[in-house]
Amino acid sequence: MAKILMIEDDKGLCEQVQAVLKNYSYEVVIVEDFAHVEELFEKTKPDLILLDINLPRFDGNYYCRYFRRNSNVPIIMTSARNSDMDQILSMELGADDYIVKPFSIPVLLAKINAILRRTSGMLAENTQEKGLQIKGLFLDEGSFMLKQGSESLELSKTEYKLLHCFFEKPDSIITREELLEEIWDMNTFVDDNTLTVNVARVKAKLSELGYVDVIKTKRGSGYRFDTSSIKE
Repeated sequence: MAKILMIEDDKGLCEQVQAVLKNYSYEVVIVEDFAHVEELFEKTKPDLILLDINLPRFDGNYYCRYFRRNSNVPIIMTSARNSDMDQILSMELGADDYIVKPFSIPVLLAKINAILRRTSGMLAENTQEKGLQIKGLFLDEGSFMLKQGSESLELSKTEYKLLHCFFEKPDSIITREELLEEIWDMNTFVDDNTLTVNVARVKAKLSELGYVDVIKTKRGSGYRFDTSSIKE
C-alpha cells in the first residue's frame, strides 16, 4: 500500500481526499501539527507528498525545497494560485506536478497513479547505482547525483534532466527547443530565460568538478556537451 503525506490546512479537503484515496488502497497521512512537518516526514517516509502552498507556518515552497534536498519523493503541489510564475517556481524547486484548486478528485487520483507508476522503479531501487556514464563522469539515476571518483554533487530535478539529455547525446548539438520539450510538461509555459538560468546552474556544477567549458553554447543552434576534456 503506497503511503501519501498530505500537507494541507483545509481539514474538509483532507478528509475528502483521504476517504477517496482509501478506496484505491492508498494510505493518507494528514499533517495536524504544522510545527513538526519535517519530523512527520522523516517518520512517515511517504511514497508521495501532496503539498499545499498556503500553510500556517511556512509556505509549501519552503517545504518543497526541504524535501527535495533530503529525498527524491514525488511531490504534487496544490494551490489556488494559478499564475505561470507560481507553477514555474514550484517546478524549479523540485515539484513533480502542480494542480490548481479547486480540483477534481478523480484528476488528482489520475496524477497520483501516473507519478507513482513512473517513479516506483526508482524508489524501489534508489540504493542501486543506475544511470549514465561518460568516461569517469557518472550521472546517478537513483540519487540525482553527479559523480566522479570519490566526489559527488547533488542535482535538482531540472539539473538532472538537463544533464541526462546531454549524456544521451554527447558531442552533438541539442537545440533549446529539444531541451524545453524534454524537461517541461507541455501544459506548463516556461520562457526561454528559464532554460538559460538552468543551463548556467549545470555549468556551475560541472565547474565544481573541474570542467569549466564542457557545455558549449552554439549561437542560433543550442548547446553541445563536449566530452573531450572529461577524465577517464
